[in-house]
Amino acid sequence: MSVLNTFDPKTTEETFKRLEKLNYMSKPQWGKMNVAQMLAHLNVTYDLAYDKIQSPANFFTRILLKLLVKPLVTNDKPYKKNSHTAPVFIITNERDFEKEKSIFIDNVKKTEANGIAFFDGKVSSSFGAMTAKEWSNQFYKHIDHHFTQFGV
Repeated sequence: MSVLNTFDPKTTEETFKRLEKLNYMSKPQWGKMNVAQMLAHLNVTYDLAYDKIQSPANFFTRILLKLLVKPLVTNDKPYKKNSHTAPVFIITNERDFEKEKSIFIDNVKKTEANGIAFFDGKVSSSFGAMTAKEWSNQFYKHIDHHFTQFGV
């Protein structure tokens, strides 16, 4: 897997081409979420990035997240199937596919438009200050992982 730059319009275009291959009936190749829940799950990343929600982690947990999880989330290696996720990302209730898709599209467009300057040095409530590349890797790896989960 090559980690693409989420601030590049070409990456946005590729992401949306993959997104269009999904529909409310798409089935996962692994995991428990349906496709609408998966999109809602992806949207949590943006809710955290744009401070719509805060990571509920306490001080000690944030230190562990920064030291142990951040490198895994922001490096260039793909996530493993059935990886563990933080409780804030767990979506168990039913979601509307078209609504979550629309929110996801808006989030991806907003992130591209905000660009490198907005994200470089931006503080994550889970991981502390991050470079634009770390933010980009986090966004792209998460999208790629779950789109691959659904075969696109």
